[in-house]
Amino acid sequence: MSKPAGMESPLELAKRLSLPFLDNPYQLTRALTHTSYLNEHSEVLDDNERLEFLGDAVLDFVVGAWLFEHCPEMREGELTKARSALVRTEALAKFARHLDLGRAMRLGKGEKRTGGSKRDALLCGTFEALIGAIYQKENLDAVKEFFFPMLDTFGDEIINGTPLSDSKSTLQEWTQAQKMGIPRYETVAERGPDHAKIFDVETHLNGKIYGKGSGQSKRVATQLAAKETLKILGVE
Repeated sequence: MSKPAGMESPLELAKRLSLPFLDNPYQLTRALTHTSYLNEHSEVLDDNERLEFLGDAVLDFVVGAWLFEHCPEMREGELTKARSALVRTEALAKFARHLDLGRAMRLGKGEKRTGGSKRDALLCGTFEALIGAIYQKENLDAVKEFFFPMLDTFGDEIINGTPLSDSKSTLQEWTQAQKMGIPRYETVAERGPDHAKIFDVETHLNGKIYGKGSGQSKRVATQLAAKETLKILGVE
């Protein structure tokens, strides 16, 4: 059976995303198969519900590991809230859209007709199933290698609700090009209760204090301090 125009086969998806299923796409095909498709195709043996369950559990661990590694200033309560934000339906649907999984999802006619490939719930479930399939085919390290770059790109935006540009890298590139050295960031204050702590960070450059930033994590405060420094220097 030929695939509809604009759709992507599991093998094409595996090639595009460098997924470890080129030798045997069965598990990837299963991860992309919604129960509505299974109900309409008697030759199909499995849908993605069990892989979705597995992927949900794997994501909890992997996201927790990423937060523990990249947000050392966060306390347990903050880590729990951040993990919840990163594994909620809307966030996982965002990752699925980033990968353009909708074109590869195998849906029944009714789900296709009602735009199932664009709905958060189905995109979320497919992403969870994909993570489950990668874990089952390989291991946790393979999941981390696949998912950590997306967390690096979208993690702060999702946790804080607003995009956080990489002002820190921009500032360092500019100051090095101007032979001004490398900016140094100093946390000058921590205020508020443990469950809602605010960090104040200053940018130091050539012995002078430039921009200041405040945020619910040192990473956010540092980016804001770098952004203010760029404005002071007339770079943006």
